[in-house]
Amino acid sequence: MDGIWPAVLGRFTWSALPFVRAWQNPTINEIIGAGAAMMVIVGAASVIALITIKGRWRYLWREWLTSLDHKKIGIMYVVLAFVMLSRALVEAVLMRMQQAAAVNAPGFVEPDHFAQLFSTHGSIMIFFMAMPFLTGIINYVMPLQIGARDVSFPLLNSISLWLTGGAAGLIMVSLVIGRFSTGGWSGYPPYTELAFSPDVGPDYWIWAVTLGSIASTLSGLNFAVTIYKERCPGMTFMRMPLFVWTALCTSILMIFAMPPLTVATALLALDRYVGFHFFTNDLGGNMMNYANLFWLFGHPEVYILILPAFGVYSEVVSTFSSKELYGYTSLVWATMTIAVLSFTVWVHHFFTMGQSANLNAVFGIATMTIGVPTGVKIYDWIWTMFRGEVRFTVPMLYSLAFMMTFVLGGFTGILLAFPPLDYLVHNTLFLIAHFHNMLIPGLLYGMLAATHYWFPKAFGFRLNEKWGRIAFGCWVVGFYLAFMPLYVLGAGGAARRSQAFFEPAFRPWLYVAGVGALILASGLASLFVQLWVSMRDRDANRVFVGDPWDGRGLEWSTSAPPPEYNYANLPVVAGRDPFFDGKRKGDPYGAPEDYHDIDMPRNSMVGPVSGTVGAMLGFGLVWHIWWLSILCLVTLIGTVIARSFVRDVQRVIPAADIARIEQRWHDAIAQARAIPRERETMTVNEGLAEVTV
Repeated sequence: MDGIWPAVLGRFTWSALPFVRAWQNPTINEIIGAGAAMMVIVGAASVIALITIKGRWRYLWREWLTSLDHKKIGIMYVVLAFVMLSRALVEAVLMRMQQAAAVNAPGFVEPDHFAQLFSTHGSIMIFFMAMPFLTGIINYVMPLQIGARDVSFPLLNSISLWLTGGAAGLIMVSLVIGRFSTGGWSGYPPYTELAFSPDVGPDYWIWAVTLGSIASTLSGLNFAVTIYKERCPGMTFMRMPLFVWTALCTSILMIFAMPPLTVATALLALDRYVGFHFFTNDLGGNMMNYANLFWLFGHPEVYILILPAFGVYSEVVSTFSSKELYGYTSLVWATMTIAVLSFTVWVHHFFTMGQSANLNAVFGIATMTIGVPTGVKIYDWIWTMFRGEVRFTVPMLYSLAFMMTFVLGGFTGILLAFPPLDYLVHNTLFLIAHFHNMLIPGLLYGMLAATHYWFPKAFGFRLNEKWGRIAFGCWVVGFYLAFMPLYVLGAGGAARRSQAFFEPAFRPWLYVAGVGALILASGLASLFVQLWVSMRDRDANRVFVGDPWDGRGLEWSTSAPPPEYNYANLPVVAGRDPFFDGKRKGDPYGAPEDYHDIDMPRNSMVGPVSGTVGAMLGFGLVWHIWWLSILCLVTLIGTVIARSFVRDVQRVIPAADIARIEQRWHDAIAQARAIPRERETMTVNEGLAEVTV
């Protein structure tokens, strides 16, 4: 029996289950861990049971899980992002509560558990919340904005989604079986080497991040090719919407920045699994090789996260100011400059690790320089609003909050660009405050603005404005309360990643930060309430005509939601704001003279199989269940081979069906009432904006 158990279940033991640990050692720390695992199990079981009771498995499989429609894939990415945001935010609140309770006291979370919390929080927020969120928004919006029917490689798009989902699943499983890494979101060796962390935690991190990085690389390739090759007639590069430009630069960054991360995690896996010594303390290993590889990914990653949000703000500010985007050309050049410079500043992430003063000076100057094109963007957005008819909708509120908060974070970034100052505060809460000061308004506000802005396009009804404003207030107030005190604490010497503190003067600041974390959690709860209220009242807020905000780009020239094929005939554009210009020159909804059959990709189970089997492969490698790993690897190879024999990969949408769909939409346009901008958040908004010159 002793030989059979390891052969079947690898290094799994009953103590890997948090329920067993809580039973054996019923401390508050273990009970919290078991409770979190139970929430995951109950949540997953409830979803499965609800779908089964409703009899919706066949519908989900046919219409969503196997779909290659870029719009549905984009929505699934965003759903995944919200699920992971919920877990990561709960962990953040737990950490803040622990720190507030642990001033000259042990608190309720033990140091090892606390280290797992900050590792999962950071890993989820970067790899499995932010990346799926921005990838989902790009997936949905970008093909519509360039007048395309789909991305260039629809099957690859599905595979990317499911690999990301499988990686996120590994993170969630680590909460139920085993433990997660305590090495932070960056996974620095030698701490994550076998000698210091022999448990399964670093392996969960390695394989989850590896699957996620491969998925992001594939998405970057897909998006870049789509933008290069699928633009509609007349859509030159300098006529592309700013969001498409930021999506293009983000895609290029994914292509070149994600492989160093994949290489770093692969080499770390070789260290742990087969005794290589790339990053160990002995036998020729050098941890700094890992630091350079990781941050060669890590700093471009910051701009992978930020640039799509910049594109969102450009769209939102222009639309809700009723003005053409000011300084379009300078915004394009600023975007490209940021993308290039993002590869020149990675060493500022380890100013404290012993390189020469000359090298630090070079990277400090480069770090300050990258703030210049970002400043250009801020000024262009301000000038866009100047003398515009600004409407303070929820997306616009997020955009304004971003500008104010991001500039404050940028000032602290300039401070950290000075290596001597960085030496003082690098390992303190000051750095945590700066990091969140950039990413919460820079990424999260942008993605929330995008969700509110394009939600009517995706689902055909508007989100509830009242609850949107409540959520906005919670996110903004909660942010300032949660993170501004950390600047003070960091300047006072409070170390980051600390489970407890021994300086009584820190206590009031930690209390304020704890209150801020609770308000942020209220912001997330408000978003879910808003979604529920909006779905309940959806019939009163439908905008089927498709233009609820007096939009400017091509995405607003279709129905809401758009048909599967996006456009009955591919549009021909002659300017930067083709739909906005068309509304003021004549009938932008003119029906084509005739319709033609349209080829669209057939559904495929390759994506779900690849993601599920990939996650099982990672799980087998984590627990050294070698038979499972080999079986999954063979299955993945077999899936690729089997797909190569499939020839019937397209299906035809008949012209008669297209004509019927389009006629229904044009009938709705004829019956809808055009509404002025000041009434766009009211129930009279049917998606037909009043045209004013």
